[in-house]
Amino acid sequence: MSLQLVTPASASPVSLAEAKAHLKLDTDDDDARLTAMIAAAATRAEWHTGRAFLTQGWILWLDQWPHDGIAEIPLPPLQAVSEVAFHDPQDERSVADPSAYRVESAAEPGRLVFADSPPRLRRTAAIEIAFTAGYGDAAAVPQAVKEAILEIVADLYAHRGDEYGPVGLAGQALLAPYRMLKV
Repeated sequence: MSLQLVTPASASPVSLAEAKAHLKLDTDDDDARLTAMIAAAATRAEWHTGRAFLTQGWILWLDQWPHDGIAEIPLPPLQAVSEVAFHDPQDERSVADPSAYRVESAAEPGRLVFADSPPRLRRTAAIEIAFTAGYGDAAAVPQAVKEAILEIVADLYAHRGDEYGPVGLAGQALLAPYRMLKV
């Protein structure tokens, strides 16, 4: 399994103004650095939770047919699956008819349930699933996630130039309910 980012988020869950208010900064001196920290903090929080916060387009590549016919789609919440394609041993690509699968977007992570197995597949990157993930725009991101990102930004800002460690305890506590765990 591998993931390919096709359409990155067009903004950040937290604005520069929100970060500056959180840090009690009233100058523009560090705006460029702070903007980079916001992006890094959002990426770190997404990695920590295993989620996509803002709308993003991805392709999930599977090497083989799922043994139970169910493919988990990472990076919840799943908004939509736009296309499923198969690659045969001769590298011919064929798009699956949407009636050949069911999308379960309410599940976390989302799932794609196939009706039947396809004909023979190539050995690697045989199944291509294009999907859209994320809560939507910044207004749809849970407030606890935004607060966690602000805490990570505060840690980064306080320790700029120093070696940075794991997400601080406040950020971890805020992100804990959103973390995807393998059971």
